[in-house]
Amino acid sequence: MTTRLEAGAAVATIDPHLGCRITSLTVGGRELLRQGERFGSFPMVPWCGRIANGRFLAGGITHQMPRNAPPHASHGTGRNVEWRQVRTGDDPGTAAVFSYDLGDPWPYKGTVTQRFELAADGLTVTMGVETAEVSFPAQAGWHPWFNRFLGDSGEVEIAFDAAWQEERGDDHLPTGERVEPRPGPWDDCFGMPYGVDVTLTWPGALELKVTSREEWVVVYDEQPEAVCVEPQTGPPNGLNTQPRLVTPIEPLEASMTWSWRTL
Repeated sequence: MTTRLEAGAAVATIDPHLGCRITSLTVGGRELLRQGERFGSFPMVPWCGRIANGRFLAGGITHQMPRNAPPHASHGTGRNVEWRQVRTGDDPGTAAVFSYDLGDPWPYKGTVTQRFELAADGLTVTMGVETAEVSFPAQAGWHPWFNRFLGDSGEVEIAFDAAWQEERGDDHLPTGERVEPRPGPWDDCFGMPYGVDVTLTWPGALELKVTSREEWVVVYDEQPEAVCVEPQTGPPNGLNTQPRLVTPIEPLEASMTWSWRTL
């Protein structure tokens, strides 16, 4: 069963059985997200983007994740599991909370929680990763697929001001070098040290801003149907290059807000 949130002219549908992804978001009857089981907007957890060859080192142990994007492991495991709804939030019509327990193939125990809060002019999603036992590296983020066109609107325009771009190697992983932001098309990670701030504009229809306190965002616009703006707590392959620990006293927390206005 899906969960439906409604506020003003905005309606969001969340499917906990399909990786707790947002399967639909309509504003004034316009569908913002690409439809289909692989699309919508899904959580990336406990890692974001690709892990080189599916392997990461933690505590002196090398762990192997399934290479679902050969030769790499991609986008975490949270999008592939069933989540449980733990409460509806303060207002059951506009908020909901879901969680799941980390398990195989992820080698560490922990709990992931997502909270959705819908307003007439925006949607805020928060995610937390907790452990009561062993500390471990992790990442959290989101992978939305926004439609390139909204009905008869003009083609979406993407605008942002990044401090740097992670140089991308032939293996689609950051090389470790930072370069000046380059023009698209993109399948690239950008650094925004003051927080993610990207604007999508569908001329004559809608403007949507993607914001987050995190400093990393991947922008992908190489498909004709949709574009992706992915706030995340670290760069691709970050479990190896910039590990961020989840500890019993310090969970990993991230948030993302989409705010919109009609044009």
